[in-house]
Amino acid sequence: MFLLKCIHFLGLFYFTNAALHAYSPGNIVIGGLFPIHSHTNRTTRARDAVCIDYDTQLFLHSQVMIHAIEEVNQCTPALLPNLTLGYDIYDTCGDVSLAIRATLQLMKNQSDPQSCLVPESIDSYLPEPETKVLIGERSSEVSIAISRILALTSVTQISHASTSVVLSKRFKFPTFFRTVPSDEFQTMAIYELVNELNWKTVAIIGSDDEYGKYGSDGLQSIFDKNNICVEFVEILSGNFNQDCLYTSKTLQNLMTKIEMSTAEAIIMFTKGANVETILKEVIENNLNRTWIASDTWSTSLAISTMAGINQIGQVFGFIFKRNEVPGFKDYVHSMFNGTKNHFIDYHLNQFPLCQNQTGNTTCSRSMNCTDPDCLASLVDQDESYSIYLAVQVIAEGLRRVLRCDDQSCARTEFTTFELLEEIQKVNITVGVTNLHFNGGDPSLGYEIVYWNQSESENSKKIQTIGEYQPNGNLALPNFPQDLLKQMKSLTVTAYNCAKMCASGQTFQMTDRKCCHECVRCDDGYVSNGTKCEKCGDWEYPNHLRNKCVEKTEDFLQWEDPVSISLCFFAILAIIIITAFAVVIRLNAGTPVVKAIGGYLCFLELLSLLLTFSLTFTFLGKPTKLSCVAIPLFGVGFSLCMSCILSNLLQILLGFIFDVNVPSWIKKFNQPAVVVLTTSGIQLVVSLSWLIVVPPNPTEEIKNTTILYQCEMNKESQKFFIATITYISLLGFICFLFAIKGRELPDLYRNAVLISISMVMFLIIWIIFLPLFLTLEGRYRPASNCAAILISGYSILGCHLAPKCYIMVFRKELNNENAISEYIRKHYEMKGLAMVK
Repeated sequence: MFLLKCIHFLGLFYFTNAALHAYSPGNIVIGGLFPIHSHTNRTTRARDAVCIDYDTQLFLHSQVMIHAIEEVNQCTPALLPNLTLGYDIYDTCGDVSLAIRATLQLMKNQSDPQSCLVPESIDSYLPEPETKVLIGERSSEVSIAISRILALTSVTQISHASTSVVLSKRFKFPTFFRTVPSDEFQTMAIYELVNELNWKTVAIIGSDDEYGKYGSDGLQSIFDKNNICVEFVEILSGNFNQDCLYTSKTLQNLMTKIEMSTAEAIIMFTKGANVETILKEVIENNLNRTWIASDTWSTSLAISTMAGINQIGQVFGFIFKRNEVPGFKDYVHSMFNGTKNHFIDYHLNQFPLCQNQTGNTTCSRSMNCTDPDCLASLVDQDESYSIYLAVQVIAEGLRRVLRCDDQSCARTEFTTFELLEEIQKVNITVGVTNLHFNGGDPSLGYEIVYWNQSESENSKKIQTIGEYQPNGNLALPNFPQDLLKQMKSLTVTAYNCAKMCASGQTFQMTDRKCCHECVRCDDGYVSNGTKCEKCGDWEYPNHLRNKCVEKTEDFLQWEDPVSISLCFFAILAIIIITAFAVVIRLNAGTPVVKAIGGYLCFLELLSLLLTFSLTFTFLGKPTKLSCVAIPLFGVGFSLCMSCILSNLLQILLGFIFDVNVPSWIKKFNQPAVVVLTTSGIQLVVSLSWLIVVPPNPTEEIKNTTILYQCEMNKESQKFFIATITYISLLGFICFLFAIKGRELPDLYRNAVLISISMVMFLIIWIIFLPLFLTLEGRYRPASNCAAILISGYSILGCHLAPKCYIMVFRKELNNENAISEYIRKHYEMKGLAMVK
């Protein structure tokens, strides 16, 4: 039943002339699909289709594959020892239906060639096909159709000319490879050429097929993104060149567009047959333009040798990497001397060998006989070389999957999937060409050609002038330098449209599409004469508006006089603290040291050292680390205030003999408890600040400068205000305690001096808080430094300096007798007696 259905399916694609087919047996058979006839005369009745327009150059493509396979078989040392490669090649006539029919024929069941390759059920695996790998087809449209069928059994397909972007989609075409670049690279290459030659306007002619439509869409997209104006896009329908009435009407409209166009280059991204028809009409209408050819016709002999081709204007084109197929021209000269395959027989039936060859024969494509010398001259170096590379890739894939060395192969059987996996890993060098695959796309670029007018003949001489690599590099080492200079120096096109504007100007569209005039750029923009470009956030335009000038970095520099002054006083304070620490350490245990808190004075000095050291972090360009100083300076001051508060509390409770003092206050009178409790609150605030909204360096963009400072948003300001409020509160409490202590006997005037210190402390921070929150600019952190320094110096000068003075210069006061005497006199003056 399945066999009957399959035969019926194949019968639908009936052609009145038998399709060409060449077969050679081998241990491993490579399939081939080539459009030796370029198309069919298919009408609305499928059974009437006939292959027409035999193409000698495409016939040679099939022979390249045969020659390459024979070369592998005869290679010494053997590439595939004890194995022979065969071939099974079909002429597809450029027809999708016939190509599908040939593909199904190639996919015959390996174990039962007479049965159709159809599974018994939807869950069944397809049996292994006889053909494990296939070369072809030339057209993207045909390749897309057959690739879906080949994927059913994981048969590798390697195309030598299908360039459609669609075929790069691995999830749709998992078994498709090619030895030519994708159209994605070709469209990029065309854009790079247009950009390099300073063309600002183009027109695009494509076709409604997988090759022309995707290529045209890709070109239009990339030109739009890069400010190249596309004047018009003409998409030829699928029946162009088949329906005479439609073709005539389309050509008439197209010639009108070309004649009225201001485009500097016209890109034709379509089949060679369509281009030939269009250029014939261009010649008849005597139109002279600049053309860009896609790979389908860049080296076409049929077009480059057309009558009147020299009058169409200059032609640039893109072709695959070219190289001569080793030994193929010798093969062509000898293939009619005993070499047999169906294609050669058919060719000789169409074009018998020329008689009485003198060696002076003028070669042309219209010859009605076969001259091997002329035939060899028709061999191209692009598609032919791509076919040759495809055979080399297959041979390397087979060598890997069969694990062959120079003597033998470890395996003889393999699956199509195993071969597919090995071909994906192939990395070979053929001559000077290195080839590996990214997905199914090769590591190859394009060559750029220029059609130079032939002086002796009415034809174009095709010369390679440069290359384009997939990595985006375009080079034109052989481009005519006089022509290049002429193109780049033009400021106005032949149609009086601006190509280049003066500095500070840009293009503005006129009433003609893609034709521009020059206008001045807006504020904040500059121009090099082509288009206005907005300066970056770190730049601003100069007075000529032709260059963006770097904005100056604005922050409190280390060499600024203010910074130097702050550093001086901070370093001086650190030296003083160090000296005080030495003096206090040498006098540890004396009454003066006890009067200022005993061991707490070392903690007080340490907190002041921390605070003074933090002033350096406010200078220079802010960093994440330096911004941490803003929350931490509060910890330093709170710790200092806690030590002073503990000292005052000890003095007050030590001289107050009121029995009504609550017991909890007396219990609280523990230095460690006071310090840990009061400074711990600020530590919690600072840590919360660092965790929730840590200050980070920010860049504030000004007109000509970039201000760098530590971020102080609304949330950070809340923590900042809380910190200032808390340390001010501690200062105020110390002030109250100090005022209270003024009535007590105080030989060292501790309470008075602390009162003065706290008043200065409070005044400084009351003034600083609004100043810091409202001040902007580089000197904002300097205000914080100044407040820290003044506050710290007030504590050093009023609290610690007088005590160190006594310890160094008034040692007679630094003993218990002096203190006892002072206390006795104090209470006697108040009329109180002391108990001895």
